[in-house]
Amino acid sequence: MGSLREYRNLEIDWSMTPWDAVTLYLEWGNNSWHAQHQPVRSKSDFCNYFVVYTWDKTPRAILVRRNSEEALELAQLDLPEPLGEKFLESVGHLKGVYPPTEEVRQWLERELLSPN
Repeated sequence: MGSLREYRNLEIDWSMTPWDAVTLYLEWGNNSWHAQHQPVRSKSDFCNYFVVYTWDKTPRAILVRRNSEEALELAQLDLPEPLGEKFLESVGHLKGVYPPTEEVRQWLERELLSPN
């Protein structure tokens, strides 16, 4: 799995949620042409987006590339302690896969651009 900085030039769809990705890529035809995301038309349509995975003790952000055949985890990064705890509070400490909050997004954007 790659380092997050390797993907600094990748186009990220920050509005893609895990449930939107399932609707678009696994349930073809389940969304409208007038929706925020255009319907998938072929296997070459793909999207890059982040999710926050909370099934483990430490929540982590995962960069996903999804098309209609697979979801590849390109990179993952543990959320720092205070940010992770705040995120867990925002989801009621429930286990799951969630879209990043605005605060997590800002942190990820800084990490993507970080020189180290």
